[in-house]
Amino acid sequence: RPRASGRAQGRSAILEKFGGAAKGPAPHLRRAGGMATVKAMLLEWCRARTRGYQHVEVQNFSGSWGSGLAFCALLHSFFPDAFDYGSLDPGDRRHNFALAFATAEERAGCAPLLEVEDMVRLPVPDAKCVYTYLQELYRCLVAMGLVKTKKR
Repeated sequence: RPRASGRAQGRSAILEKFGGAAKGPAPHLRRAGGMATVKAMLLEWCRARTRGYQHVEVQNFSGSWGSGLAFCALLHSFFPDAFDYGSLDPGDRRHNFALAFATAEERAGCAPLLEVEDMVRLPVPDAKCVYTYLQELYRCLVAMGLVKTKKR
């Protein structure tokens, strides 16, 4: 098994010290029907938030996120003043991922669960990693009051 980078080890230590990233499905996404339903609801939420953004068509938790633009579009839908979405290049994956992850961390307080280098290295992002990251982002946005959820 490859050793984690110093930065990744440091992040792990911080997450461990402060209780780690939230675990389990995002709040208020639990519904009867199990994990498949939660995944479908999160995917539909992402699809709805990114609808109309150029070069973005969210169909799944892997290839749809490969250029980094879906992450940027999702964050831009909440923080339109954070960056100029129209100036982004679908081919500049490194910049797109870096911008999205930095914006999520700075503006939403989202734990940096994904590494830009890992995303760039993979031609198609790992669906489980993307799904986990999006759950964390959703949780953070709910905590900030930017996502309204139905109370049960």
